[in-house]
Amino acid sequence: MRSVEDHLSLVTASVVAPRPVQVAISEAEGLLCAEEVVTSDPLPGFDQAAVDGYAVRAVDVAPAGAPAPDDVTELNADGIEVEELDDSGRLVVHLPVVGDVTAGSRTPTRLQPGQAVRVETGAPMPTLADAVVPVRWTDGGESRVMVGHAVDSGDYVRRTGDDVRPGDVAVRAGAVIGPAQVGLLAAVGRSRVLVHPRPRVSVIAVGNELVDIDRKPGAGQVFDINSYSLAAAARDAGADVHRVGIAERDPARLREAVEAQLIRSEIVVICGSIGGAASRAVGEALADLGDLEIGRVAMHPGSVQGFGRLGRDEIPTFLLPANPVSALVTFEVMVRPLIRIALGKRQPMRRMVTARTIGPILSVEGRRGFLRGQLMRDERSGEYLVQVIGESESGASHLLAELAEANCLIVVDEDVEELRTGDHVDVMFLAQRG
Repeated sequence: MRSVEDHLSLVTASVVAPRPVQVAISEAEGLLCAEEVVTSDPLPGFDQAAVDGYAVRAVDVAPAGAPAPDDVTELNADGIEVEELDDSGRLVVHLPVVGDVTAGSRTPTRLQPGQAVRVETGAPMPTLADAVVPVRWTDGGESRVMVGHAVDSGDYVRRTGDDVRPGDVAVRAGAVIGPAQVGLLAAVGRSRVLVHPRPRVSVIAVGNELVDIDRKPGAGQVFDINSYSLAAAARDAGADVHRVGIAERDPARLREAVEAQLIRSEIVVICGSIGGAASRAVGEALADLGDLEIGRVAMHPGSVQGFGRLGRDEIPTFLLPANPVSALVTFEVMVRPLIRIALGKRQPMRRMVTARTIGPILSVEGRRGFLRGQLMRDERSGEYLVQVIGESESGASHLLAELAEANCLIVVDEDVEELRTGDHVDVMFLAQRG
């Protein structure tokens, strides 16, 4: 029986990552950038107002807001009108408003000493202006404005290159492209970007007992659950998924179905027909496509599974159990990390935390347990708490409804058969969508 670590190492060493491709930035969200996006132009590309207000020379409004001196007339020596504000005893500066510049204006504006120009957020700054007085610090005048608060040079101005300078890296290789990165790419004029594309995953269900969900099962038949749930799991992991559906167990037809997916995929997942004569039949049907090894891994559920590299391009191919819970757990442990590595993720594994058990937990000695659990947080201490869902002394692990209630997998070491209340255990987060 192979250990979980050894089998996972075998799996992850087989990654077939799709080549980077250029996509429109509107399609890049969630993917990893595959290039260093170096800017050729500054951002912003010109000095611009950061708020609605009045563009001024900071020196012209320096007295505004200061306590009034004994002789206000001394402040008017340079031709700027300054007066005492009666109700507060502080000074205000009066400036003529000589223009109005809106965002997007392409007409250069020049400011003379002792003047103000009304500006919108994003408007280009007039020549000689070095600060903006926000509207809230003025009376909002149109031909003359009263300024009641001084500003320093550079206040409320977005300088050329404040955000990005020529030669700066706007988006680094390996960065996840999110909304902010998409916005930055647009801001520096990039309509397309090189990314690591989503790996293509094909999911095939095998089993004479299976019918699709749009048909009513007959005697001895069951709905095809796995191809739907595993396709959803692959999509959640970030893959571009093709759900093939149910393939016939006839060797020639099964081989044909799998071979077709090897051409179009970076990962193939086959679920069902594992164990005993059924798995031998699948192995024989696919034998000339490559070596698909079927054996036991020291984990539960899902100890019996298969893996190999099939086709000319040695595509990683998984054979997962027919039991829906075992199939999903095996997917989480073995397939999902491969998808994340193919995406270029530096941390392919699910987040793990340590939690304190709030009830006893039974596991199978000699196999690493991945048991359905409910993870909680103690409101007072902040400690993680966990309880098992549905596991019993019989080791029952087939109940899909219980997995649907779980928000984590409790990871129990191979040499542990029982955890007592209050013991600490590793817990793997599962995706929870709102």
